[in-house]
Amino acid sequence: MGVKAALPKHELYFYYVVLCFAMLWAASWILEVSSSNVNRKSFKSNIQPGWYFFGRKMDTADVEWMMWFSTFREHIVFALSGHILFAKICSMLAPQYRSLVHTVYCVLAVLSSMGWTYVMLILSHCMLLYSISLVKLRWLCFTAGLTMLATFKMEPFISWQAGFVSGSFELRPVFFYGGCGFSIMRCISFALENCEKKEGNYSVLELLKYNFYLPFFYFGPIMTFDKFHLQVNNLIKREMWNISVQALLHLGAIIVVAILFHFLYILTIPSDLKLLKRLSDWAIAGLAYLNVVYDWVKTAVMFGVINTVSRLDHLDPPKPPKCTTMLYVFSEMHFDRGIHDWLCKYVYNHLGGQHNNVLDELVASLCTYGIIALWLGPSWGIFIWAFFNCFGLNFEMWMAKFFSTEPFVSIEMAMSQSMSRRIRAVLNTFNFWSIVLYNIVALNSLDFAKLVAKRLLVKGFPLSTITVMFVTYCLVQIIKERERDTAHPLDKEKPE
Repeated sequence: MGVKAALPKHELYFYYVVLCFAMLWAASWILEVSSSNVNRKSFKSNIQPGWYFFGRKMDTADVEWMMWFSTFREHIVFALSGHILFAKICSMLAPQYRSLVHTVYCVLAVLSSMGWTYVMLILSHCMLLYSISLVKLRWLCFTAGLTMLATFKMEPFISWQAGFVSGSFELRPVFFYGGCGFSIMRCISFALENCEKKEGNYSVLELLKYNFYLPFFYFGPIMTFDKFHLQVNNLIKREMWNISVQALLHLGAIIVVAILFHFLYILTIPSDLKLLKRLSDWAIAGLAYLNVVYDWVKTAVMFGVINTVSRLDHLDPPKPPKCTTMLYVFSEMHFDRGIHDWLCKYVYNHLGGQHNNVLDELVASLCTYGIIALWLGPSWGIFIWAFFNCFGLNFEMWMAKFFSTEPFVSIEMAMSQSMSRRIRAVLNTFNFWSIVLYNIVALNSLDFAKLVAKRLLVKGFPLSTITVMFVTYCLVQIIKERERDTAHPLDKEKPE
């Protein structure tokens, strides 16, 4: 019940109208605030001159986005273009050595940008975890790998290992932490897969091919070793048309975000609490929602660019994360599908089994979010984010088990399919805003999250609270309709 049921067309059209009106209304508030406060003192560091033909300044608060598509765009394009060029030349001359050429090019690129001591540091990670994997003890591989990852999150180990990188290249700190972090996660994947290999061991060369693949090296996403190994040795021919369409979509998204940054300062406004207190409830709700959606867009675009290059190498990289607009349950929430797949395979599913036991699910989710907190870098904001998301995931399971008992099952069976869907959508509405609030703790700040919660649940009650929840209910129903459209035809039910 729920997703399978259909709703009358006129009801769905009403939901679309309400949602579009609400989004435009919230955007108009944010546009007004952005335009009237462009010269505000607290904005000076983030609002910089933009495209002159817009006649507006640009929100540059997201350092990562600016690094990719503005400040160091040429460096990244040059490195990825070189990878594609060498790969194509090798495909024509010696296709059997294609993966080896990828490895050599990556090592040379890392060597030229970060120095030989950094390369030796990465190689030491590889050799240490490879040696441990020969023992074929999963717990030992996990312990060693996570300990190595922890050394990049705490002093004095950070400063000591940062000493392996010298020079004043501005991207070096980013490359250092990104390269080391992703390298360790890949090495753990290799070690765990080697533990599962029943006969013999994978070679060191296989590990180096897996770890030193330039498109994934510094910024991810992570492919588990079993998938990478299978695809590298069984090349999948892909249509250039599909790859070209994906590349154009990503280019279009980059342009849209750049235009958005000139009109809606959604990243800078939340940092000014004095200004936030003067905004309307609609503007606050819109800012919270757009911040979470933007982070999804950023992740999808950045990984999309890398994935486009990897598809040219006949790989099938991790899919982009599920759009935040489509999320209303914690069990489907992730911003990085590569990390998500890694954690599900080696931690969450391994410990949780069928996920039908409350205690097993609690242990699995605690371990999973513990590793995520370590991966993101321990801080109070991350701990709070991890705790609430872990609680939300388990609370969903507890409620599902509770409502699967009598008399709730009989009550639901007695009502119509469409009414069941409406009631479920009401419950999902609260879930949706829980996901938004928990994630802006990590994406923005705890103060901003507290202000949003206070405005929507306390100061804005009852008018703003009910209105925002109703608009969210419309959104959830639209999501459910899309899920119904993509479901198997036999699973669908006609409108009543």
